Amino acid sequence: MLSIPLSVLDLSPIVEGSDAGQSLRNSAALAQHIERLGYKRFWMAEHHSMPGIASAATAVALAFVGSKTSTIRMGAGGIMLPNHSPLIIAEQFGTLESLFPGRVDLGLGRAPGTDQAAAYAMRRNLASDANQFPNDVLELIGYFRGENGRVRAIPGEGLDIPIWILGSSQFGAQLAAMLGLPYAFASHFAPQMMMEAIAVYRQQFKPSEQLAEPYVMLGFNAIVANTDEQAELLATSVQQAFISLRTGMPTKLPPPRRGYADELPLESRAMLRSVLSASAIGSQETARRQMEEFVERTKPDELIVTAQIYDHEARLRSYELLMEAVSQPEIAPAS
Repeated sequence: MLSIPLSVLDLSPIVEGSDAGQSLRNSAALAQHIERLGYKRFWMAEHHSMPGIASAATAVALAFVGSKTSTIRMGAGGIMLPNHSPLIIAEQFGTLESLFPGRVDLGLGRAPGTDQAAAYAMRRNLASDANQFPNDVLELIGYFRGENGRVRAIPGEGLDIPIWILGSSQFGAQLAAMLGLPYAFASHFAPQMMMEAIAVYRQQFKPSEQLAEPYVMLGFNAIVANTDEQAELLATSVQQAFISLRTGMPTKLPPPRRGYADELPLESRAMLRSVLSASAIGSQETARRQMEEFVERTKPDELIVTAQIYDHEARLRSYELLMEAVSQPEIAPAS
């Protein structure tokens, strides 16, 4: 039995043959599903100019999810703060917390969540905005505490909204440690610096009003089906999506394609092995073993799992099978 909480990161995938409206409805249905299953939180991520991701207006999407759920924590994993005024984010998430009290998290990242062209379209100054990130985080926290003088975030001021720092390098780890905030590492797609970042965060952590001890959440891919073969076939959708993204041609999430990885050149296969190394793909027994090995090696306080699966029912079933797998001491072989 896995002894740490499990949460879900949803990119609200837009699949081939569908549209963003259906994807967002599917996300709400997924949130309802995992709420019943006992997952701790449901996060959505900010991305822009991506044909296969429907969660660009993250706060709006979360408001829809909140209206369809009742107890599960929900939040951003994350808001890319250089794209926004800290005041606007304080107001948006203050509104969410006012509507859904005690349920809202705010994860903050310093990447644009898009390519350079879309970043400029959001009126960003790429040379300086990322370097401004620590000051923006402090300004945002100041709005919730009512410490920014005459400018006030209403709603927002006085509300207790947990702030998280997201990252895939030591920069975010150092900032989270310095501010005494929980840290979420993007190991589900950028695991290369994971161990170093975790070590830096834990070594340098300073207690804060929000957090007394370091708290690490790691991203993890989990695609679970009745058999290893079925799960490996489902995983070819996210494999195709990564190859498309890395070659500069992002697309809607494609259907599974049998034998896809075997058709790729060696360097592309190596890239997939690297970016998807923090993954459990297989039957319940296989997925549980892979997840337990990852947890034993990294010792996180929480895992946030994601499943980019083309078929919505298969995605719901994957999260159900995963929770069963980690909640039971023994798994009987699938029939």
